[in-house]
Amino acid sequence: MPKRDPGPSVKDKELYEKLRDEGSSKEKSARIANAAANTSRKSVGRKGGKSGDYDDWTVEKLRKRAAEIGIEGRSTMRKGDLIKALRSH
Repeated sequence: MPKRDPGPSVKDKELYEKLRDEGSSKEKSARIANAAANTSRKSVGRKGGKSGDYDDWTVEKLRKRAAEIGIEGRSTMRKGDLIKALRSH
C-alpha cells in the first residue's frame, strides 16, 4: 500500500501512519503523533486522565465538548452516540 503523506505539520510520520492503519481519524492521528514528537512516545499515554469518564458527564456537557472539537450532528445524538463520537475523534 502506498504511504500517505500527512503533510509538513505532522512531526512523527511513522506513528501517524501506524495510527491511521489502526483506524484512527486523521485529526486524532496527527494530534497523538505531534504530542509524541514533543515528548516521548512512552509518556504520551500517561498524559491527561483528569477530565473523568464520559459516562459520568451529562448530555449537555457532552454536547458542549463535541461542539468545542467540531463534531457534526451532535444536537441530535443520544448520550451513547456522543460518547462514541468523542472517543473516536
